[in-house]
Amino acid sequence: MSGVPAGSMGTGEVGHKFARLDTLRDAGFPVPKFFCVPAAEFDRALDGLSGALPPRPAVPAAQWCGFAASALAAAVPDGPLAARLLAGFDELAGADGTVAVRACIVPNPDGADGAAEDSAEDPFAGLSDSFLYVRRDGLLEAVARCWASAFKPEAVHYREFRGIDPAAARVAVGVQRMVPGTRSFVAFTRDPRDGAHRHVIAAAHGIGEGVVQEKADVDHFFVDPETGRVDAEVVAKHRMVGPPGDGEDGPRTVPVPGDLRTAPVLTGERAREIAGLAARVERLFGCPQDIEGTITPDGAVHLVQARPLAAPADQERAPRVHWGNHNITESFPGVSGALTYSQARAFYQLAFTDLYRRMGVPARRLRARGHRLARMVGLLDGRAYYRLDDWQELHGQLPVFDLIRAGWEEGMGITGEARADRRWSRARVAAALPALAWRAAGHRRATVRFLRWWDALMADVRGPASRPLAEYSPDELITLYRWVWAEVSVRWGVTLANGVYGLLLMRAATALLRRWAGAGPELLPGLLCGGPENRSLAAARAALALAERAAEVPALKAAMLADDLGGRTDEEHLRAVWDDVAEGRHGAFLATSARAYLCRYGDRAVHDLKLDEPTPRQRPWMTAAVLRPLVRQGATVAANREAEARAAADARRRLRESCPGPARRVVLRVLLGMMRWSVRAREDARFCRTQLFGLSREVMWRLGGELAAAGLLDDPLDVADLTVEEVIGAFDGTLPGADLRGLAALRRAERVRNQAVPPPPALLSAPATRPAAAALPHARPLGPEPDAGEDGTLRGLGSGGGTVRGRAKVVLDPRVPPGDCAGRILVARETDPGWLALMIAASGLVVERGTLLSHTAVTGRLLGVPTAVAVGGAVAHIPDGAWIELDGRSGTVRILGAPAGAAAG
Repeated sequence: MSGVPAGSMGTGEVGHKFARLDTLRDAGFPVPKFFCVPAAEFDRALDGLSGALPPRPAVPAAQWCGFAASALAAAVPDGPLAARLLAGFDELAGADGTVAVRACIVPNPDGADGAAEDSAEDPFAGLSDSFLYVRRDGLLEAVARCWASAFKPEAVHYREFRGIDPAAARVAVGVQRMVPGTRSFVAFTRDPRDGAHRHVIAAAHGIGEGVVQEKADVDHFFVDPETGRVDAEVVAKHRMVGPPGDGEDGPRTVPVPGDLRTAPVLTGERAREIAGLAARVERLFGCPQDIEGTITPDGAVHLVQARPLAAPADQERAPRVHWGNHNITESFPGVSGALTYSQARAFYQLAFTDLYRRMGVPARRLRARGHRLARMVGLLDGRAYYRLDDWQELHGQLPVFDLIRAGWEEGMGITGEARADRRWSRARVAAALPALAWRAAGHRRATVRFLRWWDALMADVRGPASRPLAEYSPDELITLYRWVWAEVSVRWGVTLANGVYGLLLMRAATALLRRWAGAGPELLPGLLCGGPENRSLAAARAALALAERAAEVPALKAAMLADDLGGRTDEEHLRAVWDDVAEGRHGAFLATSARAYLCRYGDRAVHDLKLDEPTPRQRPWMTAAVLRPLVRQGATVAANREAEARAAADARRRLRESCPGPARRVVLRVLLGMMRWSVRAREDARFCRTQLFGLSREVMWRLGGELAAAGLLDDPLDVADLTVEEVIGAFDGTLPGADLRGLAALRRAERVRNQAVPPPPALLSAPATRPAAAALPHARPLGPEPDAGEDGTLRGLGSGGGTVRGRAKVVLDPRVPPGDCAGRILVARETDPGWLALMIAASGLVVERGTLLSHTAVTGRLLGVPTAVAVGGAVAHIPDGAWIELDGRSGTVRILGAPAGAAAG
């Protein structure tokens, strides 16, 4: 009662919740004053109702508890107990103040803690009632309602679930001075999702009820207990829970003031302060804690509750699934629709099945691992991820994989616990080498046959003399689609085998360069320059050649570079420019060249593997946007070839200086020649993949038009939110259900929601025992957070070129006009072949992901611009427009001050 410490009565009378608060108060923690109504008063109230309640054995326990709850709610304290309660209220809050009245289930008299709230064994949180902003005239009724909450249905069901007698509950009641907080928080000393040692804080404006009952918009803060680093997930805040209005009882949901909606609820310093408070509570009680608190307008922090943190048993030993998108975002960045994902999933399943078959994996073993092949690619919050455990299991079928595992893991961004422990014995690997050598000997011929087949197929389907797909009937389109993908399933593995051989060659080349030339991987990019151009580079040079021809026509050049668009949008202007070119108004030769470029390279665009994104094949005027910055720069094919030749000559000179032995240089030249061919074959295959997905896009968009014409979709492009099999099934009669419109709308709304939330980490671990969709909220990020060095320098892999200084252009959405990158150093998380227009315009390339064999590295080398890949944290640490220095040899990036006389903005 008033003035009696909760702890002096023991947990058997006041419960763990209030005994713990009393311990905190005695230890000097900022706990608002409170007093307790011991469980003995609850016992007396319940005993006084014995005549009004049916005998226990006569009715089921849950029914008896319902009677008891109703009776206790009406058992408002009176007499001496009521007088002591009101006196205690006056001492805490004054006659006009308010208090919080909270119930707590206390241990049974026999000492069994199983039914006790906030115990270390069973936190039991949230199953008894609390009442806030209680005035003096409502105190007695609030105490009675707290007593009644011992038998509320949720608490009864929980006790039955735990095998505890639901009718044996006892309740203590705490009455605490109401603190007028304007911000509130819940803090955990362990990540409640996975038990990891990081402090997690959920904070909102208003009182804590908004956080606990999810009635407010909440910011989350993650504090590293070792370094003090604070990461925040900040949302737009529209709702908060505040005090009652005039004449009202209890808290209410109110709008967040406009000036508070976008800023974080807590500063980094305040988050560290709260994390420190939680850590001290943990040290006091000797186990992880979950605390609640509030912050008053004067900045003071008040601790209102603390309880042991609930965590699943054996959490760290439970099986987990590892996911990563470090590599796949180069092909499928951002949020993908159902059409794109279903096509990507089919591609990986079919192509890698063919790879393993070609590498000697028996058909029986492939059938046994069919479930793994079907889930190599997952969709988490709408984003494509590799299921890394399955990749490692499937690749691990190949003894040779152990020879390239390190390079493969680097390319996939795999670190720490995501690495697989399984290894083949050295004897088994050695025994597999002769068969590998035999297959490798025939690989070049197989690649040539593949490319010849593919070019013939494209000539038949897309060539100038072929029948336009627009004339195909839906049945003919589906037949074509099925036939092409059936052929892919038994041919595409050749292109993937090239990746295996390429990694083996890279391992050998880097080892010999280190041993014979004392050089690291920074020398390798230049040595890979030269030789016949690959198809990706041919596409770039075709664009340069077309831009050169356009620049030779004064009227066209003026139109392309015009600042005054005559009231038209930029797209309308470019469309008009392209129409003039295509219709021959600037000469028949230029029109023929433009059509030839579109026929050959019309599928190459930003996100050209995403079937919901258009390409010049569907929007021909997009080509004009590619040409415009090239025309402005005066870029030429000859200059590009010269830059590549200079890079190659410089690398050869450095090799001669560092490796004077002629015989060793001969060996290196042979090995590097093989690598050069492998890189060219890889880029050729990537271009073929662009064409494959381009053909699928054209077929699916045509079928979408047919579905819209039949009234099954609102818009032809709604196919973006249907799977390939659903689209085809609508024609084949194999579609379960007929509401394509509703299905597309549902998925479109989900896709929009996914685009509005921060993406999951690039590498994460999720519980294997839950469905993937339900496991994501319990996932934890893996790998170190990228950070700049002590001198502020970011480091990655140098991939080509020399050193360049300039302003950064940070690109998160590659649909920016290429002209925005002109003369700037492009900074991005990743690129794909569709970024080519931006890459040609840029003076340097910095990306967070990739390897020396990734598309960015290869393209940067061939364009002759300084390039660095695998620069962790580049997007976060380099401000857009900042002056930076990029060293394409060492892979370092330094942020500079603006040079004297540099223009602002």
